[in-house]
Amino acid sequence: MDTGTFRGLMTLILIFAFIGIALWAYSKRRKPDFDEAANLPFADDDELPTSDKHASLERDSEAHSRKEGR
Repeated sequence: MDTGTFRGLMTLILIFAFIGIALWAYSKRRKPDFDEAANLPFADDDELPTSDKHASLERDSEAHSRKEGR
């Protein structure tokens, strides 16, 4: 087997792998999973209070200084 034949076979294998992944990704069975993943940025998570009191004090002082500047 020479180098050209080997490269041709590898190209053929990679084309089939690409087609297989594309069919898997766009199959109807995957649609609910992708719809859920697409809506993750819009999920309403409750913010947990931070345990770092210094960071929360810093945020409060910044908000207070913004209100005074108006």
